[in-house]
Amino acid sequence: MDAPVPRIVVPRIDPGALVGLDARAPVREIGGETMGTVWRARFCAAPGFDAQALEALVQVRLDGIVAEMSHWAADSLLSQFGASAGGSWTTLPPDFAAVMSTGLAIAERSDGAFDPAIGRLTDLYGLGPRPTEDEPAAQAVAEALEVSGWRRLAFEPAMRRLRQPGGLWLDLSGIAKGYAVDAVADLLAREGIRHCLVEIGGELTGRGMRPDGDPWWVDLEIPAGMRARPIRIALHQMAVATSGNYVRGAHTLDPRSGQRVENGVASVSVLHTRAMEADAWASALTVLGLHAGAALAIREDLAVHILARQGEMTREWISPALTEMLGD
Repeated sequence: MDAPVPRIVVPRIDPGALVGLDARAPVREIGGETMGTVWRARFCAAPGFDAQALEALVQVRLDGIVAEMSHWAADSLLSQFGASAGGSWTTLPPDFAAVMSTGLAIAERSDGAFDPAIGRLTDLYGLGPRPTEDEPAAQAVAEALEVSGWRRLAFEPAMRRLRQPGGLWLDLSGIAKGYAVDAVADLLAREGIRHCLVEIGGELTGRGMRPDGDPWWVDLEIPAGMRARPIRIALHQMAVATSGNYVRGAHTLDPRSGQRVENGVASVSVLHTRAMEADAWASALTVLGLHAGAALAIREDLAVHILARQGEMTREWISPALTEMLGD
């Protein structure tokens, strides 16, 4: 007989999240493309609800976020900031400002393991719109590091102003997708949809409940070749983001050294109330590796699952905060 699949559940149900739950409402699904991947939203709505109109609203919302924060688009606000003169200030729209505020805070708390200001490095490694098969020379990496880094930025949250120190390029790929997940769920709530599961490229958030009274269940993906038990998560007012090199190879860069991350970590999953924070913390912990990442997760009281390769062995680590949610 197979062992039961471990389940992660929140300590208590939020009574407010049950408002408007209709056991007779069917689960609908809409979706599209964004950020080089696909988005999907499953939600409870009464028969006759105009899902097509909602899908169009979501797509417009996502296209707006891409227009601001894409490092792939030459005409995005992010790209315009990279081309702006040293010493100049850019007033950011609310979405961009929210991402920068959180990104800079996590950069500080992770001592730069997460860094939204490494666009020069990601470009150098071909991880943007200009792909390359060649590894960059040490001198080129050193030069990119000289003009990169979150500490070179000045940000005034109240005025939503960001200062260009000169030659610095942003890269928000480790946080913007999570923000977009939150933004879609928030849009659905404004449209009266309180019970939904939103996903963009593997980053998810669950609001409310399914019409059958169950939470939105999702399974953590186990990288191929790793000996680890599956884990099922109840996304009730929670989000989950996973980072790692198990899909695209060694594409993660250490912002502090400018080198590829090859520390044995295959995947890091973080549960948080907001997908934006889960996304950024998962990126930071991947860079730090198993031991330093575990120490930071404990210090920050993060709900974290790490899988790492040590030779032929698989190491699994579950943070105390996540252990408290673990049941059979």
